[in-house]
Amino acid sequence: MLLRSLAGAALLGTLSLAAHAQETFDGFLCCNLRTDGSWMSDANYAESGKRVVPAGTPVRVTGYGRQRVLVEINGGKQAIGNDYSRDLDLPTFARRWVVKDDPNVKIASYPPKIREAIKSARITKGMTREQVAMAVGWPITSENPNLDVALWRMWISSFGGYSVMFDKAGKVTGVDTDPQTKVLVYVD
Repeated sequence: MLLRSLAGAALLGTLSLAAHAQETFDGFLCCNLRTDGSWMSDANYAESGKRVVPAGTPVRVTGYGRQRVLVEINGGKQAIGNDYSRDLDLPTFARRWVVKDDPNVKIASYPPKIREAIKSARITKGMTREQVAMAVGWPITSENPNLDVALWRMWISSFGGYSVMFDKAGKVTGVDTDPQTKVLVYVD
């Protein structure tokens, strides 16, 4: 009986992985994401040696691994790690970062100051939540379970936290952090 239960559990696990493996699709990066060449984390830290892969970059989701979405970008293999948003299942996590519509169409319609902030992977006053995400990535759900709040807690490094403050209309009013981090994440 125990053996049958274990075999059943293993089969369910295999079926679950098979279901994830079937959910491949093409899209675009929703946001600027930092990579070391093979790994992009939902924390999106700006560590030394990482480069920004711009919002709107064409992406193909090719499969799923343990807490990661496997993607192909410009012919190279990458993984987007679900390091801090594990309350999201992998298909939902994948669709958060890889979107159907090219964000560059929206970005082109924004005022020059907001376009430049997104291009430089920084935040500026007056941005919407979606524009902040395009610039610096979505906040991790472990600290931000609700995106409609007045404050998002974000990170540029494991020690460089900052808070993005929004007004009642959902526009950025400023960033609260130390001066060194502020220079890296905010432009006036």
